[in-house]
Amino acid sequence: MSFEAWIGREQESHDTLTPQHAAQWCATFDLPVPECWIMPQGIHLALCTPDAPTGALGEDGHPARDDSLGSFLPPLPMSRRMWASSDIRFIAPIAIGAVVKRTSRVASISEKDGGSGKLAFVNVEHETVANGTLSVRETQTLVYRDAAASDAPLSPPESGDGEFDAGAWDVTRTLTPDPRLLFRYSALTFNTHRIHYDAPYAEAVERYRGLVVHGPLTASLLLQLAASELGDNRLRKFAFRGLSPAIAGEQLNLVMHKCEEGYELGAFASDGRQVTKASASL
Repeated sequence: MSFEAWIGREQESHDTLTPQHAAQWCATFDLPVPECWIMPQGIHLALCTPDAPTGALGEDGHPARDDSLGSFLPPLPMSRRMWASSDIRFIAPIAIGAVVKRTSRVASISEKDGGSGKLAFVNVEHETVANGTLSVRETQTLVYRDAAASDAPLSPPESGDGEFDAGAWDVTRTLTPDPRLLFRYSALTFNTHRIHYDAPYAEAVERYRGLVVHGPLTASLLLQLAASELGDNRLRKFAFRGLSPAIAGEQLNLVMHKCEEGYELGAFASDGRQVTKASASL
């Protein structure tokens, strides 16, 4: 089946950044609500979220896809979906109370063979407008994979003998994301993907070693690390890419250092396995 008909397909979503939503975002990350009412960078990830009815969800919790005109994403035969990466441009900050519109467009669809089978990549361009001002432009890459075999090894492997080297970085923050944090982030983003809250499903069906920390949750934590060092709403560009799953209940090391192009950031497991690679510039 050809999926060319989905390239260029658009959808528009609307939202309002209410004081309650802002307070819940800040509470999730143990942050104070900004007195100036200008929210930290990353809040756009919790705005204009999917609103598919419960009856329209697939087995994995994502909105089901079909070949109808109302299906924004293509009905690729691969059943496993992940947020692979995002390239973000911050243009203007978003204030509490802002009326928000997000326009999303399918920019490209490609398929290739990977080490674990066929892969499909869907690039989606998002433009977020707050109170009539373009605030965020983002290109998000989704990756689709074939279903995991019932006897496939759990991913990622158990922690090895390696050790994370904090000395290679200027700034390090260590935390342990637990199921409460994952649940709150799923609620904020209206994300019903079961790998984030249903441990039996995550392990038996998608063959993860436990609950999976959301890629954009890790990205949000890295944005907060950058803000703690550089100041709020200072970044103009931020890009992140998932390299390996982070598992709830396990130590996560968030890092940053200055480089020639701006700043390099990342997230590492306790044994040195890199979970997320990121970059930023002012």
